[in-house]
Amino acid sequence: MQPTTGIQSPKQNDQNKLIEIKDLKKYFPVQSGLLQRISGHVKAVDGVSFNIAAGETLGLVGESGCGKTTVGRSILRLTAATSGQVLFEGKDMLKVRGRALKSMRRNMQIIFQDPYSSLDPRMQIGESVGLPLYVHGMKSAKQREEIVVAMIEKVGLKPYHLKHLPYEFSGGQLQRVGIARALTLNPKFIVCDEPVSSLDVSIESQILNLLSDLSDELGLTYLFIAHNLSVVKHISDRVAVMYLGKVVELAGKDELYRNHQHPYTNALMSAIPIPNPALKRNRVILSGDVPSPLNPPSGCHFHTRCPVAMPQCSQEEPEFKETEPGHWVACWKMG
Repeated sequence: MQPTTGIQSPKQNDQNKLIEIKDLKKYFPVQSGLLQRISGHVKAVDGVSFNIAAGETLGLVGESGCGKTTVGRSILRLTAATSGQVLFEGKDMLKVRGRALKSMRRNMQIIFQDPYSSLDPRMQIGESVGLPLYVHGMKSAKQREEIVVAMIEKVGLKPYHLKHLPYEFSGGQLQRVGIARALTLNPKFIVCDEPVSSLDVSIESQILNLLSDLSDELGLTYLFIAHNLSVVKHISDRVAVMYLGKVVELAGKDELYRNHQHPYTNALMSAIPIPNPALKRNRVILSGDVPSPLNPPSGCHFHTRCPVAMPQCSQEEPEFKETEPGHWVACWKMG
């Protein structure tokens, strides 16, 4: 069982926790038959818990389909969570309604993975970036324009870009537009949903540096979702590793990369390229495919592919516990 409290950075205390996720679950119903009756549930997120301190960046990594994006979207209520708690400054996002929810959403924004599909192709960039201001009550076109120009310049674009349409930009430029749009409401927390996965390596580094600089300048808090561990190490303070809907390891980035303890994390780390052709990393090749979240394995979800699995692993789910200060692992080998 995942605990619902205490999974935090050593620098955290009760006063500076911005986000607290407690036993978050998101199950998608599966319908079948002529009457489309519910025959099962896809357990995309299955009891995830962690905290993020104000000004901190938490990296969330794992294979495609492990539930990373669903966690981010559930936090923002872009996807309705099945159960659990999402506490933002002590208020449960999953229980807030109406105007109170709209007010809270000013402080919680998202940068989408695909910069092309996240923008209206018929709307000028200036209109797209300024739309959140209008939705949240700023009716003055002059005020909106001033803020939009400031945000566009802050992300490295020019005011004349505001009159252009999305097809006139490169992928890197469009992602800068997406960042500017997320910043217009002056949020405290931003979900970065694989914001560099579709970009060239050279542009990727520019966007990562931009996000890091903005975090320092504006005091932003990030949930940075990615599948590239090298990218996550560059920008994160702590890293959480997900597998099949569950967090299996969480630690400070230096601690995780130096002393990773879960077999799945070890396999991910072994796939990171070494920028030296004379050196070779001992690859850990996992057997089999990722099980279906519609019918996940009993016990530890990873036991069907784990190179060090024991009989106990298939029978009982390991507790997600702190093995060292600030280092949490769900593995019977660490018991």
